[in-house]
Amino acid sequence: MLPKVTDVMTFLRPVAALSMAAALSGCGGTSEGSGETLQLEVWAHDGTDAERAVLEQQVETYNARQDAVEVTLSVVAEGDYNDTLQSAVARGDLPDIAEIDGPLLASYAYQDVLAPLDDLLSDEVIENQLASLQAQGNLDGHLYGVGTFDSGLGIYGNREALRAAGVVWPTSPDDAWAASEFGAALEALARHDDDGRVLDVKLNYGVGEWLTYGFAPLVSSAGGELIDPLTLSPSGHLDGRETKSALDTLRAWAPFLDPNEDDKAFVDGRVALSWVGHWTYRDYKAALGDDLVILPLPDLGNGTKTGQGSWAWGVTAEGDARQGAAADFLTYLLTDTEVLRMTEANGAVPGTTTALAQSTLYGEGGPLALFAEQLNRSCGDLPPTRDCVAVPRPSTPGYAVLSSQFAEAVATALAGNDADHVLESASEFVADDLAANNEFAS
Repeated sequence: MLPKVTDVMTFLRPVAALSMAAALSGCGGTSEGSGETLQLEVWAHDGTDAERAVLEQQVETYNARQDAVEVTLSVVAEGDYNDTLQSAVARGDLPDIAEIDGPLLASYAYQDVLAPLDDLLSDEVIENQLASLQAQGNLDGHLYGVGTFDSGLGIYGNREALRAAGVVWPTSPDDAWAASEFGAALEALARHDDDGRVLDVKLNYGVGEWLTYGFAPLVSSAGGELIDPLTLSPSGHLDGRETKSALDTLRAWAPFLDPNEDDKAFVDGRVALSWVGHWTYRDYKAALGDDLVILPLPDLGNGTKTGQGSWAWGVTAEGDARQGAAADFLTYLLTDTEVLRMTEANGAVPGTTTALAQSTLYGEGGPLALFAEQLNRSCGDLPPTRDCVAVPRPSTPGYAVLSSQFAEAVATALAGNDADHVLESASEFVADDLAANNEFAS
């Protein structure tokens, strides 16, 4: 499916006892062999102010701790980032390291712009990645991306409202509500609510990637997949029985949805449940305090499932010295200290097992430990079984088209309408895109 990219030389693998200067001197000092400081260009998406500040500090610290490499950081607005990076691909003017949204890694690997990281990063660094991030970064037997953080998805609940309605809630993936139990909980909560709108699913986010990230797990929970993982065909999958069943279930919950136009439905107490990710935790905790609980998504028959995946770092540099320097910078970003600096700023799940164990939020006994447990039970690139929980978004160079089409179907279901015909049209559209790209053959 993906082109084979020539493996880089294994002697460039970073070793703790080897300084960066020594590593580069073994390759001629710089790409020019002049002994001058090697300039390394890094691109990142412009996230929150706190994220940007930490990344800028990390670059400054890295540059100060050695004199063989100078990293230059450029940040691009998140909404423009992928288009900007694609323009750089077309010009042949890429940075040495690029941040890439996890589900788009397959597209960049297909375009042959990413270097495999298998022999650039040490086994220790790679194996320390969360299972979910290893699954996200591995494509056709090679690792193309690593991450300093991952994402969590679940349902936030208002303990006081749940108790008032007599609702008993699950506390782990193994006792998740069945679809019928979740529906019964919504009905019970609605009886104690003025307008009966008791569930927030972030409709205010609009029709986009959120709808795929947030609701594709229901398809896996129903026993389906959006595409064939080998042929990438959507036929019988995107328009298949399990996908239609999952969206029918979602449609049944539509009468309970708050439109949430002000993004305050949960914090203002208008709803008892909010279906969203880790990024709302701080605001929700500030509003509800000890009344905040976190629950797994409903089980549609194949076990509860959750989304996973976030921004990842890929190496686009060419040449032994530049790739070695890029690997050293990534190794630095993936140390416990730097992972925790970033995740304390953005509230995301620490992307390494050692940093995760130190996290007061996500470590054992922490308030967000459920998210970590789910990610450590990643389904990887295998068909989701009942026991695994975190499901990567489909690995295909055509992901952007697939996601946009599925999101339209989800939006139809959330509006209370039958989405079957939308899924059928979506499947045809994705199939046409696959054919137009020669099945993404190398």
